[in-house]
Amino acid sequence: MIEVQNLTKRYGQHVALDAVSFSVGHGEVVGFLGPNGAGKSTTMRILTTFMAATSGSARVGGDCVFENPMRVRKRLGYMPENNPLPLDLRVGDYLKFRAQLKRLANGDSAKRIAEVMEQCGIADVAGRFIGQLSRGYRQRVGMADALLAKPELIVLDEPTAGLDPNQVRSVRKLVRDLAGGHTVLISSHILSEIEMTCDRVVILHEGRLLASGALDDLMAKANAAVAAEVQTSLANAKEWAAQLALGQAECAEQPGGYVRCRFANVNRADAREKIFASANKRGWPLRELSRQAPSLEDLFVNLTRGKEGGE
Repeated sequence: MIEVQNLTKRYGQHVALDAVSFSVGHGEVVGFLGPNGAGKSTTMRILTTFMAATSGSARVGGDCVFENPMRVRKRLGYMPENNPLPLDLRVGDYLKFRAQLKRLANGDSAKRIAEVMEQCGIADVAGRFIGQLSRGYRQRVGMADALLAKPELIVLDEPTAGLDPNQVRSVRKLVRDLAGGHTVLISSHILSEIEMTCDRVVILHEGRLLASGALDDLMAKANAAVAAEVQTSLANAKEWAAQLALGQAECAEQPGGYVRCRFANVNRADAREKIFASANKRGWPLRELSRQAPSLEDLFVNLTRGKEGGE
């Protein structure tokens, strides 16, 4: 569905994208990840025909985004992060206007608008002005707009930003329901959402491709994490974790005078033995010592660690 080859974008001396290549198959739900300034938004703007590239190629459904932008636009629905909605229009009127722009047949327009409003949970605010809605509802109006013409490709930039937990679950289910019938490309900083929603990920950093592939395959290559709860002060625990030097460590106070230390990306087979021996030597009670499967956050931090100087 998407084929990107050696895509490069320069702004003077600054390289926003540096020969990026990846592909997305029909019906896949793919997470598009990277720190701020990684090139995610630039890539999305190019794919959605809002921006030209300096060099390289990008195709959507076989159509070149540079040579056939109108054909590409008919194939996609796009919801940008800061969705520019007209605040003085009612929700239903806005979707009617968008249906006309997308040239939905008059006979199908009303039915399709009702479907997407129900699908996105905004039927109850159809008569309200967009300017009166919360950020969460505005996000859902943007989602309804993106789905309106039943596009083959749906591009969502931070779709759950500003949503409460119940709304996040609703959006997550909606995205999963779209899989198979639509190709979905999602950019998000909420890695747990990507992990629960997507089958594949593409990770960028400073305009370069760091990883691309099935989430399970990438996670299988990541090192496990180890968690330990010791009874001591937070300051002591942080010093201890730094001395152990097992991986990226996060320490947080727990009830009962304990501190939980989580060591991510641990590549030593004897890590738990080392933790147990060290805690025992210090005379600290140890009430948890467990090995945990790596998370997408662990993978992301491991790939981008030590490369933040250019951000």
